[in-house]
Amino acid sequence: MTIKGFDLVEHLARQWAFSLCAFGPGDRLPGNLAHIRKELAEIEADPADIMEWADLILLAFDSALRQGFEPADIVAAVAVKQAINERRLWPDWREVPEGTPIEHIKDSSHVVP
Repeated sequence: MTIKGFDLVEHLARQWAFSLCAFGPGDRLPGNLAHIRKELAEIEADPADIMEWADLILLAFDSALRQGFEPADIVAAVAVKQAINERRLWPDWREVPEGTPIEHIKDSSHVVP
């Protein structure tokens, strides 16, 4: 499903207003991290449940907002991080055992310009 005109910055501002009303102020980091761990367990139990993935994403956004980041800064960080990852050199995924994280090659001479 595609939502025409979806604005992530606007969504995060809306999410922040809801979160403050529903869950109160403060960084709530220990509770959010515990909730993230709970969602990860639910995803492991049923990785095909898109709503559990959405819960994880919303909790990550809420946690970033609670650390004082503005919606536009969060969106910019996501875009920058994706661009960084696209420039990195990655091992051949076929050679990484299943269940092992695929991490970028950390030698800085292997960064794609």
